[in-house]
Amino acid sequence: MANLSEAKVSATEFARPAGELPREENESDTASHQGFDEKATRRLLRKIDFALLPLLALLYLMSFLDRGNIGNARLAGLERDLKMHGLDFNVALAIFFPFYVLAEIPSNIMMKRFSPSLWIPSIMVVWGAMCCLMGLVHDFAGLLAVRAALGLAEGGLFPGITFYITMWYRRHECGLRMALFFSAATAAGAFGGLLARGIMELDGKRGLSAWSWIFIIEGAITVAVALFAYSSMHDYPDSAKFLTKDEREEVDRRLEADRSYLDDEFALSYIRDAVLDWKIWVYMLITIGIYSPLYSFASFLPTIISNLGYSNETAQLMTVPPYVVACLFCISAGWIADKHGQRGVYMISANLVAIVGFLILIAVSEPKLRYLGTFFAAAGIYPNVSQTVAWNGNNIGGSTKRSVGIAMQVGFGNLGGVLSGFTYTSRDAPLFRRGHGIVIGLLAMSTVLCAFMRWWCIRENARRDAVDAECGRLNSWSKQEMQAERRRGDQAGFFRYTI
Repeated sequence: MANLSEAKVSATEFARPAGELPREENESDTASHQGFDEKATRRLLRKIDFALLPLLALLYLMSFLDRGNIGNARLAGLERDLKMHGLDFNVALAIFFPFYVLAEIPSNIMMKRFSPSLWIPSIMVVWGAMCCLMGLVHDFAGLLAVRAALGLAEGGLFPGITFYITMWYRRHECGLRMALFFSAATAAGAFGGLLARGIMELDGKRGLSAWSWIFIIEGAITVAVALFAYSSMHDYPDSAKFLTKDEREEVDRRLEADRSYLDDEFALSYIRDAVLDWKIWVYMLITIGIYSPLYSFASFLPTIISNLGYSNETAQLMTVPPYVVACLFCISAGWIADKHGQRGVYMISANLVAIVGFLILIAVSEPKLRYLGTFFAAAGIYPNVSQTVAWNGNNIGGSTKRSVGIAMQVGFGNLGGVLSGFTYTSRDAPLFRRGHGIVIGLLAMSTVLCAFMRWWCIRENARRDAVDAECGRLNSWSKQEMQAERRRGDQAGFFRYTI
């Protein structure tokens, strides 16, 4: 393998301009030929995909299932048995999220410093146990206490796994992988409805109500998956036993070039850089405008459908088709965005699809048309959850800053879960126009900010190109020049933003 330090490295090797194909589809530049050829690179990526993604998707499926099953439990008699009234159910939803957010940044710092294969399964065991305990509570106060503990335990998974993916794949390979990983959330919605419908047949068994069995059985499944994950989850490429020595070196080479040779060491200064970066805060606002509608939709879809005039049992089953459509859109959007090396335009388009769906829900009263609106809403919301994290991660230089920046983004976005708990209230049934209006407003805010960030990134990339041209670099930096700026992160002159 040729010595990379002997060659000039094109800026596109580590920060591809908008519209250029992913590297495995465009291996024409000099630097790329110093590693695996195109065919070998594709084989390597497929090998990593099959080793990582099925397990990651399964972990997130369990996470989303255990936080969202309270919506199914509601239709199975939860409120009646715990004597919940008024906004009690909304409070039970909302209390999960502050504790979820509290765990995210500390958890990602732990992920950076310690072993993912130990940390992730361990928090899974805890939240699976908490889910089981929810099935044994006898009053509203007990439900609140266990939901808070569940949030604290689950908080590390999503930001941890999204950061973990960025440690295996180049920047414009992450979007599809995050979409495949997050598609488990849509599977959780579909599977949760089917599973809850079946578990409802256990109502009264061993003196427990159907909603108790929903929590206990789904929590027990999570613990079983966690025990399996201890021996099945890999850490980072340099220690991956399923890769050969040459493959591990190639993964390291690709990531080093793609990350612009930026500093990957742990330092408190990079945590400060993340907190003070205004771009991350804009992505945080974009994210809360997506996550709040997501959690509103996921938690209240069974309720919304049951208020169309269907029985609770039928409503559980009717939640499945919108999630199937959402899964297809989620994966397709991730693939297209990676192929074109862009995020913003696809996020704007998906938000507009979701807004159309909620406009249908708010404007019509015919049950069949309103049910159609749930398909548009799901197809628009779910793709953007993975895309917004991929976009932010693409535009943060340095792994420590990126781990903290992703945790900040996901944490702030999950505060939208507090709002989502009060978006749909029983007093607004059966049309829920106020809730739909709130969701439309949040999606509109996210759309405007996506357009702003796309404009700013285009302008900043053009400015840096002009500086390079003025200095005679012609978009070409040597390894030594890049290493001289390795501590500047995304402020380095060679870094280019994903639009």
